[in-house]
Amino acid sequence: MRREDTLTRLLEKANALPLSPGVYVMRNARGAVIYVGKSRKLKNRVSQYFHQGEKSLKTARMVREVADFEYYLCDTEMEALTLENTLIKQHTPKYNIRLKDAKSYPYIKVTDEVYPRLVFTRARLSDKGKYFGPYSGASVAGSVLRTLQRIFALPTCKRQFPRDIGKERPCIYYQMGQCCGVCTGNVTPEAYAARIRYAIDVLRGNSAATRRQVREEMNAAALREEFEKAAALRDTLFALEKLSEKQTVVAAPDVNEDVFGFYRDDFSAAMTVFYVREGALVDKMETVFTAQEMTCVEEALVSYIFEHYRTRDDLPARILLSFSMEEETREMLSSALSARAARKVTLHTPARGERHTLCELAVSNAAERAAVARRQAEASDRTALRLAELLALEVVPQRIEAYDISNFGSEHKTCGMIVWENGKFQRSDYRTFRIRAVEGTDDYASMCEALRRRFAHLADATGSFAQMPDLILLDGGRTHVAAVRRVALDMGITVPIFGMVKDEYHKTRALCTADKEISIAFEGAVFTAIYSIQEEVHRYAVRQMSDAKRTTLRKSALTDIPGIGAAKAKTILAHFGGLAAVKRADEAALAKAPGVGPVLARTIYAYFHKESTPT
Repeated sequence: MRREDTLTRLLEKANALPLSPGVYVMRNARGAVIYVGKSRKLKNRVSQYFHQGEKSLKTARMVREVADFEYYLCDTEMEALTLENTLIKQHTPKYNIRLKDAKSYPYIKVTDEVYPRLVFTRARLSDKGKYFGPYSGASVAGSVLRTLQRIFALPTCKRQFPRDIGKERPCIYYQMGQCCGVCTGNVTPEAYAARIRYAIDVLRGNSAATRRQVREEMNAAALREEFEKAAALRDTLFALEKLSEKQTVVAAPDVNEDVFGFYRDDFSAAMTVFYVREGALVDKMETVFTAQEMTCVEEALVSYIFEHYRTRDDLPARILLSFSMEEETREMLSSALSARAARKVTLHTPARGERHTLCELAVSNAAERAAVARRQAEASDRTALRLAELLALEVVPQRIEAYDISNFGSEHKTCGMIVWENGKFQRSDYRTFRIRAVEGTDDYASMCEALRRRFAHLADATGSFAQMPDLILLDGGRTHVAAVRRVALDMGITVPIFGMVKDEYHKTRALCTADKEISIAFEGAVFTAIYSIQEEVHRYAVRQMSDAKRTTLRKSALTDIPGIGAAKAKTILAHFGGLAAVKRADEAALAKAPGVGPVLARTIYAYFHKESTPT
C-alpha cells in the first residue's frame, strides 16, 4: 500500500475518534509500539498527525513510521496521564521520553524496627519502612547517610537490636564517640527514637526545627546539671549548623520548592531540577533527552514531571517551571500532584524576580549538561565512524553486541551478552545465556549455542532482542568467528562478526575475521572503546557465572541426600571441583572425600545413578 493511502486511512480512523480524554498508541509496520500519547480530546490530537499540514521534523519522522494506532478511552485527563505513563514504562517507545525506573535511583530508608536504622537502598518496597529520595546519585545519598549517622551517632554495624544487646563488647566507633552504643544496653528505645526523629526531620528538609529542638534540650540538660548530655547535644547542634552552612543558599530560609529548568536546541535537550529546602540548594538532578524523545514537547514534559514525583515523598507546595504550559494542563498536573502529596501543590512559571532568576540558573545548568552530552556523542560518532572505516563496514555501528564465555570447570557454562549503543553501555539490554546442550568445556560450541539462541529472537515483534545489531564482537579469535559465522549464515543472518584478540597484557590489540586481523593498537579512540567493551563483557560473563556458582554452593543437589547438609555439600563440591565431577565419581572415589566414608559414598552414588540401579 502506498504511503499516501496509509495516511488517508489513518486520518479517517482518527476522525472517527470521540472528543473525550484518552491515550493513543502508535505502532509501526512490525506492530512495535513507537509512541504513546494522551489528550483531553482524542479526535483533535490524533488527527493532527495525519493532516497534510506542516509538522516539525521530529514529528514528521515519527509519522512516517506509523502503520496503525489504537486508543484507550478514559474518564478524566488525570486517568489518561496515569495510563500513558504506565504504557510508556511497559513498551519504552522509540519516540517517548525514557521514563527512568524508580528502582535505579538511590534512597535512604529508615527501617521499621525497635531500633530503626538508616540504610542505603535502590529498592523501594511495599513495607513499613520510610523512604527518602530518590537522590540524584549514590554519592549524594551516601554522603547524606554518613553525615546523619555521624551527627546523631547512629550504629553502622550489622548487629541486630535488641537481639544482640550485651552479647559483644562495644566496637571502636562507640569508644571514639561516633556511635551511641545501643549494644551496651544503656540506650533506651525512647532515647534512640529521638535520634531517629531528628534524622527524619533533616531528611525532610526541616533541619531548622531540629536545631531548635536540640538547642532547647541542650539548655534544659544544662539547667539540670546533666553536663555530659548537654555537651553531647552541643556537639550535635554544632554539626547540624555546619551541615547547614555547607549548603548553597539560594532563597529565604522558609522557602521549600523544586525548580525545573528545561533547555532545548536543534540537536539536544536537557532538564535540570533543583531541590531547594529551607532556602538551600540541597541536591539537583539532570536528564538529557535524545532528539527523537522530543516529538511532542509539552506531552513529554508533563510525563516527565508526573513520573518524577511518582515515588517522591517530599513534594513541596510550590514547583517552579522555566517553561509555559497550557492552563488546563497545568491545573490537571497540579491536581495529580496534590493528590500524591495529600495537600495543595501549585506549578508556577515566574516572569520576573528571584524565582525567575533561579529558573534561569536551572536552564543554564541544563544547557551545560546538554552541551557536555553533545560533545560526548560527537566523540562517540567519530569513534564509530573510524571503526567502520577500519573494518570496512557498510554502516556506521550504533548498536554493538559483545559476547564472552565463562565457566567453572565443566559446570555453570555461561555466555554473557552486553550492548554498547551510541557510545554508552545499555545495561538494561544485557542478557545471560546458560549453556545447556554442550558437554564439557567446548567454548566454540558454547558460543555457537548462545548466538543461535540470540539470533532466534530477531523474529520477536518488540523488545531489545528484536533489534538487529550493527556489529557483533566475540571475546575470542579466528576460530570463534568462523564457528559463529557458520551459525549466522545457516540462519540467514548477515551481521558483521569480529573477534577481539588480546595481547600478552590482556588488552585488545586487534579485531579479526575468520581469515585476517586488523590492528587497532595505534587507533587511540577505537582502542579505548573496544578495550572497554571487552573488559565489560568479560566482567559481566564472570559475574553471571559466579552468581550461578554461588547459588549451587548455597543450595546443591547434594543437600537433598540424607546425611548431607550445606556445610558438607560445600566440602564435597570443593574436593571434586564441581557437581559434575561428583556425579561421575565411583563409590571408592566418593569415599575418599572429607567426611564421606563408605556408607555415605554408597548413598551418594545410588542417588545419582537411580536409573541404572536395579529395582
